[in-house]
Amino acid sequence: MDELRAAIGRYVVLPSEEALTAVTLWVAASHIQPALQHAPRLAVVGPTKGCGKSRVLDVLHETVHKPMMTVNTSPAVVFRVIGEDPPTLLVDEADTIFGPKAGDKEDLRGLLNAGHQRNRPAWRISGPEHKATAFPTFAMAALAAIGDLPDTITDRAVVLRMQKRKPGERITPFRSRYSAPELNALRDRLTAWLAPLRSTAEGLVPQMPVEDRAADTWEPLVIVADLAGGHWPSRARAACLAMTRNEVVQDEQTTLKTRLLRDIRRVFEQQGDQEALRSHDLLAALIQDAEAPWAEYGTKGLNAYHLANLLRDFGISPANHRFENGRQAKAYARNQFLDAWARYCPDPAQPAPAAGEAVVARRAQGKPLTPPSGTLPIGPPGGPAGPRPTR
Repeated sequence: MDELRAAIGRYVVLPSEEALTAVTLWVAASHIQPALQHAPRLAVVGPTKGCGKSRVLDVLHETVHKPMMTVNTSPAVVFRVIGEDPPTLLVDEADTIFGPKAGDKEDLRGLLNAGHQRNRPAWRISGPEHKATAFPTFAMAALAAIGDLPDTITDRAVVLRMQKRKPGERITPFRSRYSAPELNALRDRLTAWLAPLRSTAEGLVPQMPVEDRAADTWEPLVIVADLAGGHWPSRARAACLAMTRNEVVQDEQTTLKTRLLRDIRRVFEQQGDQEALRSHDLLAALIQDAEAPWAEYGTKGLNAYHLANLLRDFGISPANHRFENGRQAKAYARNQFLDAWARYCPDPAQPAPAAGEAVVARRAQGKPLTPPSGTLPIGPPGGPAGPRPTR
């Protein structure tokens, strides 16, 4: 276990020491998954490209039990390869499964949601006789994505929030011809150690530092740590506490950002839905709301930097705008908010007009959005299955 942790740390820079511990335990847990009642997901997410998400999957591919990379695999194939000894699913570009580009991948999305717990089969009509057939879904899965994944995944996952490496952070280049043999040797040693202990692992009921779904997700990792002994039991529980607490903070930030979107929409409505609002004016209106948290945000209240930082994950930023009096100033354009409003804080009192779909179509074609006339489109464009708010 110590050697595996060191090897993973050579090839990727993870967000924290606890995250490195968690990945090590997750890899080891994949070798006892036939004995587990829950198959924890590993959500490898980052705000942009180049954060090391795919490199994490490369390392996992060489160390986990029966890896199956599913970048563009048919859901029918995945259904049929999961059995009593399931593979470990490695899903790159998972944002295409859960985001607006999901298309016909509903079956794979359902499999990934259901497969966290044993005895949750997917029923399909199959074979020449068209009989109802139960397909197992239980399998450990690592999912890499730009942006966050839905609550249905992250609530069942150990979440790695990747960032780009800083200039001083060094890693060993990953090259299959010489990296894979080293990692494969560690994988084989893990199998030799853990495969005979599956029946023992099945009977373990470890003391958990968390409860409910977090305990379900982390229990396989803590079981492996208890089997390893030494410093691993305490290290595993410390990582569990630190990373679950971090997700609580992320949830709080999500709630705050959603509140900000709602309050900005209210300000635009009060100003007659102007094409743009000066950053200074928008900030002043937000801070003047006595019931909102913005006057006490940070140490001196919400400022322009805070506002831009909170909106960045939604793809919203200020830009120079020329107003009717001919003066130019930093401002937020209303049309930048339309997509975020529709996805994260829709107004249930209004129906979703067809114009919402037109907005998404123009964005997909790479054309700039123009402020629509009339009412704001409400509801996730293209239907109810939109992505969850960024954590």
